[in-house]
Amino acid sequence: MSAQNSIRRLTAPYIRSLKGGSPIVSLTAYHAHTARIIDPYVDFMLVGDSLGMVMHGFESTVPVPLDLMIMHGAAVVRGSTRALVVVDMPFGSYEESKEIAFRNAARVMKETGCGAIKLEGGSRMAETIQYLTERGIPVMGHVGLTPQAVNVMGGFKTQGRHKEEWAAILKDAKDVSEAGAFSMVVEGVAEPLAAKITKEVSVPTIGIGASKDCDGQILVLEDMLGLSPRVPKFVKEFGQIGASIEGAVELYAKEVRARTFPSKDEVYEMLDEGASKGTEKKSARKKR
Repeated sequence: MSAQNSIRRLTAPYIRSLKGGSPIVSLTAYHAHTARIIDPYVDFMLVGDSLGMVMHGFESTVPVPLDLMIMHGAAVVRGSTRALVVVDMPFGSYEESKEIAFRNAARVMKETGCGAIKLEGGSRMAETIQYLTERGIPVMGHVGLTPQAVNVMGGFKTQGRHKEEWAAILKDAKDVSEAGAFSMVVEGVAEPLAAKITKEVSVPTIGIGASKDCDGQILVLEDMLGLSPRVPKFVKEFGQIGASIEGAVELYAKEVRARTFPSKDEVYEMLDEGASKGTEKKSARKKR
């Protein structure tokens, strides 16, 4: 058995089976080398359309095209072997009709090798979620604060802080669950409502700016590593990589300007001509 075949990647049904059990650990991943680092520690990686803001400097996730998601998704799959890889469907790639959603989602899965897709929206997307899952595409839902709807919401606003908002958000979550999603991200939702959603839906909830009572948690990797200049209230910085990078770059620039880098240790010297010819003669004798 090859090494490749001996490693079994986690699946959407496995994530579904974790409801009410051991907390699900997840992070975003946008490229192969970070995927390789986090792969042993997470249950799934989300190739989020947040890459538009984090990697490409967009002000929101709205401008992200499908081809960009496929390119990053394929890189994350190549860089990992164990965790389930979920790829976001970007704005405009699934809302028009369930048939178009299937066509684009099938393309994402074929061209990236991912194990599931994620799409935003509650009750209005239930028919599409059912259509996709019936045709072999595992779907992760996303309710609460849905970043692709930022222009309708008027910004990245916390949801469910007023009791009168709860019924609609709870209905969204239940409809997504009943439509066949294997799990759902609950984002930017008041803590008591997120806890209530988790208790009342049958699939795992993955919190981000929600509740510790959710079945799992997700953060943007660059946020929790201290690489982002501004982070939301719900982010805890588990590292300060940004400061380390800046310090390393500052030292590099200083050594280049002082001509202390590269030193003798980082350059290639000429080979001794006699030694070089001797090596060639030995190689020739071996060939005979």
